[in-house]
Amino acid sequence: MVIQTDTPILNNLQTEVSHLREELQLRDQLVQQLSQELFRLVKGNTGFLPSPEIAERNQAQTLALREQLQGVEQQVTFYQEQLAERDAEIYQLRQSVQELSDRTRMLEQVIQELPQIYRQKFAERLAPVKEKVAQLQRENRQLRAELQSVTYRLAVKNRRTGGHLDLPSFERLGGGGQISLPSFRHV
Repeated sequence: MVIQTDTPILNNLQTEVSHLREELQLRDQLVQQLSQELFRLVKGNTGFLPSPEIAERNQAQTLALREQLQGVEQQVTFYQEQLAERDAEIYQLRQSVQELSDRTRMLEQVIQELPQIYRQKFAERLAPVKEKVAQLQRENRQLRAELQSVTYRLAVKNRRTGGHLDLPSFERLGGGGQISLPSFRHV
């Protein structure tokens, strides 16, 4: 990614380099035309040679323009290197974004599958509990049936004995104060 403040500078520098090259090319053409014209004139008139001061001044200007052009070209090279570094950085960042996007998609898929996995694990853990509950319910039904049977037999027996409730008796054994456990022989 190019920083927006560098783009106008780079464009300005490129425009300036282009403009300087055009000027240099134009001056080179003018110098060549002038030298050809001077050569033609000098050939016919040896007294019409330019003074060494003017020729030296023209060379100094040409040299100054070339040095200026080299400086601008160095700046352009520097900015191109910076752009290349930023392009490489952008490429790395895009790769990181792609990798993170892939990882995010994978995690989203895992998150979407989690409820089903939890239901399955819960069902697996709940199966033994359900089995135990079912077993306890069976035992409870069996015990209730036995209790009803005993209650029915007691009721029938109580009707026969005339309403007298046959409760177990606790007998004291010896003088030790121990109580014997009731016997349920009549039941």
